[in-house]
Amino acid sequence: MNNYKKEITDKICYTELVYGRINKKLSIDFSKDKIEKMISTIISETDETEFQKTGKNIYITNNERNIRLTINSYSNRIITADKLDKKRTVNTI
Repeated sequence: MNNYKKEITDKICYTELVYGRINKKLSIDFSKDKIEKMISTIISETDETEFQKTGKNIYITNNERNIRLTINSYSNRIITADKLDKKRTVNTI
């Protein structure tokens, strides 16, 4: 099993455009530093079982915060952050 969490934590990087994209998609207005701190917190508090590699991307799903991060698995560059549809987090019996 790959340890995506450690690798991403050690090597994550950002582009100038991604800060605006994250603010827009999450409907927030954070500074670059605050975005980086938020992303770091989300990654650290998300269990490794919620890291899923599909194709060239790694998707990190944090149901408590209703956020999914998309990270390029080759460059460890954050691509975007999306709000989760709350319906997906409901467990049905």
